[in-house]
Amino acid sequence: MTEVHLHGAIASVRAPGLEDEVAVEEPLEIRVDGAPLAVTMRTPGHDEELALGFLWGEGLIREARAAGPTADFAGNVVEVAGPLERDPGMRSFYTTSSCGVCGKGALEEVAVHADPLPDGPAVERSLLAALPDRLRQPGFARTGGLHATGLFTPAGELLLAREDVGRHNAMDKVVGRALRDGRLPLHGHVLCVSGRLSFELVQKACVAGAPVLVGVGAPTSLAVRLADDRGLTLAGFARGGRVNVYTRPDRV
Repeated sequence: MTEVHLHGAIASVRAPGLEDEVAVEEPLEIRVDGAPLAVTMRTPGHDEELALGFLWGEGLIREARAAGPTADFAGNVVEVAGPLERDPGMRSFYTTSSCGVCGKGALEEVAVHADPLPDGPAVERSLLAALPDRLRQPGFARTGGLHATGLFTPAGELLLAREDVGRHNAMDKVVGRALRDGRLPLHGHVLCVSGRLSFELVQKACVAGAPVLVGVGAPTSLAVRLADDRGLTLAGFARGGRVNVYTRPDRV
């Protein structure tokens, strides 16, 4: 018999001959004015930030909103004050921990509603390559199962970091916190992620207004195409003092 005991974002697992810690993965329902809008598989913690960051990335809000538990304190539910900026229509938002765009029927449904990004800032290549090493990941250190996103200054100062079992959720949590702190759009900032650079991460970075996105892993073809179209500096394989810059190298 295997025992799993939840402790916030970390769960302890006991099985015959094994004791370990794993990342918690549970559903979160996002409601707007009482109406269910989305369900995402996430690691509990900073749920209000996640909800706000998700709605911002979808172009559904353009300012910070009240967000918190429902009136009946239902578990794994966060409610955001409406109204939305636009009608989401018949779209069904269901995102797994591995995919941030699942449930969307066509590429047009994930089109970026963002202006081309500004020219700055300039970042030293050596600093860009070193940012993943400055990204604090205490949950990953304990479980090996969490992704992270960090918000940096061009000088390499870590302003904010969040972890989650879903890479897109970690990004949403950072964007949601930045929204609450009045930092959006993120012009003049750098976003750093702990894994590969997928289309939805580039989308979320562009909508948040971040001109530079760097990751430990590889980008996808669609991520490169979108970054080039929006004027985002996309950098991957940032490790061992090296980094590949795929788009807008003039900032590096």
